[in-house]
Amino acid sequence: MLLEVRNLKTFFHTFRGTVRAVDDVSFTIAKGEILGIVGESGCGKSVTGFSIMGLIEEPGKVAGGEILFDGRRLLDLSDNQMNEIRGKEISMIFQDPMTSLNPVYTIGEQIEEMLTLHSSLSPRERRKRCVELLRSVGIPNPEGRLNDYPHHFSGGMRQRVIIAIALAAEPKLIVADEPTTALDVTIQAQILKLMKALVRERNCSMMLITHDLAVVSEMADRIIVMYCGQIVEEGRARDVIENPSHPYTQGLIGSIPKLNEDKSRLETIHGIVPNMFELPEGCNFSPRCRFCREICFGVKPDFRLANTEGHLIRCHSACGVSEGGNEV
Repeated sequence: MLLEVRNLKTFFHTFRGTVRAVDDVSFTIAKGEILGIVGESGCGKSVTGFSIMGLIEEPGKVAGGEILFDGRRLLDLSDNQMNEIRGKEISMIFQDPMTSLNPVYTIGEQIEEMLTLHSSLSPRERRKRCVELLRSVGIPNPEGRLNDYPHHFSGGMRQRVIIAIALAAEPKLIVADEPTTALDVTIQAQILKLMKALVRERNCSMMLITHDLAVVSEMADRIIVMYCGQIVEEGRARDVIENPSHPYTQGLIGSIPKLNEDKSRLETIHGIVPNMFELPEGCNFSPRCRFCREICFGVKPDFRLANTEGHLIRCHSACGVSEGGNEV
């Protein structure tokens, strides 16, 4: 495995109390695999990505667990050691192309900075590599555009530049945090197709963080669904999309409009996300769950097998789960 996250806990300590943003989260990413992490805003998916990158700042703190990358324990490394890994072995694509690029430096300077930090190329070789990277992400006339500034590019083109920067040092893992949120649907499809092709071509891995199930269904090999800081469902993309077993995942998929169905109203998930300072005593989803039973209000559920091997849910209910489903 390239990445192993074991029982990760990232908490934010505030005057109002402690927010358990990531609470006992475990997953793996194999070499060449695309893992999709999906959930509502505030569910902890971005904090998980920042924890892996070592970018959690006060009042946040990684309170427990392990993060193993290529056999190394990232939480035990110093800031200088993490700086050597960030960008070179693990890179990140941030969600807003408007703010991810520095407006006072040219595109070429910003790509070349990554190569200066993480390669031994000469200035001439770095320049040539910048042109190759821009060409690989579909920027027309890459030689001429190296001296342009970010405001000379459209939103979609800026995101392509950010992808080029992320790929510059040929990382083993890319953490993509809502990479297409600020883009329109047509450009979004182009960027996603480009990212998937580049990941496959370079045989690197990707952790794709998004709130859009349609995006992960097209991109990911496996899907993790998060709710209130915990993983509630995990499995192969086809299993999770075609046979969702957790009531929350069922609600998310049921709320997606479908062209072949004539509905006057879309399905909705009852209620609202609970206050992170006052989470329910039992299952975090119990106040909104249509399958809720008495045990759900008082006992935290463990993972159990759903219908297929490797398809797991955190739920007391039997909805979508075979009678022989066992806790794991």
